[in-house]
Amino acid sequence: MKKYINKIFILLAISVFLGSCEDDRELTVLNPEANTVATLSSNDVVLEKVNIGQDALSVSWTEPDFGYAASPSYQILIDLAGGDFSAAQVVSTGQELSYTFETEEFNKKLINLGVKPGNPTAIEIKVKAVLGKYTDVSSDLNSLMATAYADALDLSTPWGVVGSAYNDWGGAGPDAPFYTTETPNVYVAYVTLMEGEWKIRKDNNWDVNYGDDGADGTLEAGGANMTAIAGTYKILFDEANLTYTMESYTWGLVGSATTNGWDGPDMPLTYDSYSDTWRAQVRFKVDGEIKIRLNNDWPVNYGDTGLDGTLDAGGDNIPVTSGYYEIQVDFNDLTYTLEETDIWGVVGSGYNDWGAFDDYVFTPDYSKDGLYFINGIELLDGEIKFRINNDWGTDYGDTGLDGILDLGGDNIPSTAGTYDIIMDLSNPDVPVYSIIAK
Repeated sequence: MKKYINKIFILLAISVFLGSCEDDRELTVLNPEANTVATLSSNDVVLEKVNIGQDALSVSWTEPDFGYAASPSYQILIDLAGGDFSAAQVVSTGQELSYTFETEEFNKKLINLGVKPGNPTAIEIKVKAVLGKYTDVSSDLNSLMATAYADALDLSTPWGVVGSAYNDWGGAGPDAPFYTTETPNVYVAYVTLMEGEWKIRKDNNWDVNYGDDGADGTLEAGGANMTAIAGTYKILFDEANLTYTMESYTWGLVGSATTNGWDGPDMPLTYDSYSDTWRAQVRFKVDGEIKIRLNNDWPVNYGDTGLDGTLDAGGDNIPVTSGYYEIQVDFNDLTYTLEETDIWGVVGSGYNDWGAFDDYVFTPDYSKDGLYFINGIELLDGEIKFRINNDWGTDYGDTGLDGILDLGGDNIPSTAGTYDIIMDLSNPDVPVYSIIAK
């Protein structure tokens, strides 16, 4: 009996001890007074294109006292004065307590806010310290006057290509745009067409449209549809003389470092009207060499003799190392740049069996930072996600299927068919996407 009583006392003692430990445990409570104080290096920033590469504005801030050891991440939010920051430009800085904008970067943020170049504009900046999805604190607003410069060409025109060969006569999206050229009233379009018919029209409607009666290269108001076979073309439209020309036209990368080697087909470049250059984001799987050529053939090709960033007709091969790059080619002054970058792509059972071959690459929309698109991806019945550089270090899914992307979120169901995909990461707090059936 004594033995059982002793055991009862021991059990009671252990219970009291454990209860005491639990009562003495320190509770983690967020300090309601936690805040961060942000400071700007200047309250009047005038940006000029000649200062690209130079520092424009520094933002620094204090570390909040959350009442316990915490490791917040920080964001800088920029908006027009009086704005509610729902459409702010956002820069994530990790756990650093300061950030310096270079001229070109800060100018892009201002332009994306709608700041008119050359006009001093009132801007507000705040810093947000983020602990988790539901916990953050923000600094008070800092005000400054900022003057942007024009960083993009205005090559837009009201004219476009429409038809069954491009956008189902307007039912599947806007017309392919024509851009201005050095010749007044002569416009150019770079467009990939399907087999079908097309016309030229103004303002994406039928009030003013041109076809070609007789297929003789002369345009007539309301004229007959033009025919096209599948391919990528350069179309020149002379509004003054009502004539047009159409030729096969693609620029691409070829070489031992590219997917298809020296035999092609080449990795295509895309025309960017905002810089009047040709660009692409590409993956070189192996160390090797590349050249740039026209129409997947050798009569017109460029290399770089001397490796000075200047293109030479028929020049030396350009050596590259494996990795992910953005290439930008300016055929106006025959220069190019090749810089490492991160590339977003589509992965999943709905496309490549979760990585059995390379992800389908998004193309950046250079009109807006953080905007990406895919035209005409063939999906299977299954699921997809979006990730960087064919790797799972950073990926987006959609938990809840509400159109808002979540880091590491749930797989997105896919149904067999052809689709356009738009992914907008311009607001990192609310990244969104849309998948549109063709």
